[in-house]
Amino acid sequence: MPNEPAQERSPASPSDEALLADFAGGDAGAFAALYSRHERPVFRFLRRSLGNEAAAQDLMQEVWLAVIRHAATFEPRARFTTWLYGIARNRLIDHWRARRNAVSLDQEAANDAGVASAPIDCLAAGEDCEPEVQALSREQAAAFVAAVEQLPALQREAFLLHAEGGLTVEDVAQLTGVGRETAKSRLRYAMTRLRAAMQPWR
Repeated sequence: MPNEPAQERSPASPSDEALLADFAGGDAGAFAALYSRHERPVFRFLRRSLGNEAAAQDLMQEVWLAVIRHAATFEPRARFTTWLYGIARNRLIDHWRARRNAVSLDQEAANDAGVASAPIDCLAAGEDCEPEVQALSREQAAAFVAAVEQLPALQREAFLLHAEGGLTVEDVAQLTGVGRETAKSRLRYAMTRLRAAMQPWR
């Protein structure tokens, strides 16, 4: 996938959860570190969900303002990334509902019925496989991004939460309010479509 690799952290680096706690305690540098770690994947999640860079920039600001406002209420037992992408997802839903120009992520559940059990390989958002699709050319990268943006809303959401947010199937299920098998099915549907779209590049 045409993504930049996630920023590596040394074993001594504080966790996201620790950084958020430090920020809630008044350490502005901790917020800067969190933003640096997650800025690009969160923006890609918003951009590819919306298909509009300007709107994604606006929602990006709203997401991080919400992080600032609610840092003190974060539950340490939760994962920061799940919390962060939950905020981003809520902003997307609010955006779509306000404009009435897209299918709400609260709908389309019927699309998940009758899922095929296609295996998830190295291109997939599988449980034991990190998304690691390498673009061989700018054309291939553009084709992949276009294919992602053309996925049905729920499939695209599940794929981006996993691929951009690094969320597990369980995280995706929890965040979107569905069962684990439904979340897994959405990922499988998404990967089947993406493989078909990228077939000319094989």
